[in-house]
Amino acid sequence: MSTRPAPVYPRSLFLFAIFYGGMTCIAGVLGNKLVALGPLAVEGGIFAFLLLVVTASAVAELHGRATANRLVLSGFVPLIASMLLIRLVLALPPAAFWGSDRRAAFDMILGQSARIMLAGMIAYGVSQLLNVFLFTRLGAGRGRLLWLRALVASVASQSVDALIFVTVAFYGVAPVALILPGQILAKVTLSAVLVAPLVQVFVALGRRLDGGAARA
Repeated sequence: MSTRPAPVYPRSLFLFAIFYGGMTCIAGVLGNKLVALGPLAVEGGIFAFLLLVVTASAVAELHGRATANRLVLSGFVPLIASMLLIRLVLALPPAAFWGSDRRAAFDMILGQSARIMLAGMIAYGVSQLLNVFLFTRLGAGRGRLLWLRALVASVASQSVDALIFVTVAFYGVAPVALILPGQILAKVTLSAVLVAPLVQVFVALGRRLDGGAARA
């Protein structure tokens, strides 16, 4: 009786997928703090989210658009699982010795509304798939102008991310027109500064991990 050999995955894809899953979970937690970047205020999860953009772009460059899209879609699994676990822990009664001040702080930090969670998931899916699409359409896998392709794709996708998230999360309850420009400016600025060089680092790392065997 013959047995099918276990599938062999490139080392870079395996490690990037683990890293990607972790970033999808921590992005929502970090997003509960607004950080000041000069005159702008941006939610802290942007740093983890930009690493998602970097990782998906690197996977697209090394292993193709279809693989990068599967990575993005698979990110919904840890994202949804972490949200459900947070709701479960929030619903469970605290230990008797757990102080009320600690419970209030925990609930305040992690007790996001369903609307905020929905906005985050929609923005994540659309913007990440858009990033992969633009990055590959501009010539992923050809090794040319990597920094420029990463820059254009990330700036466009992050603008769409801000537009979707702010609109879905705050329309009707907060002044979207006042919130949106600052969010777009902050995300575009961070994308321009961080994403392009980090994509080059991740692609170089991936090629080293794969010993030159990854798709070029």
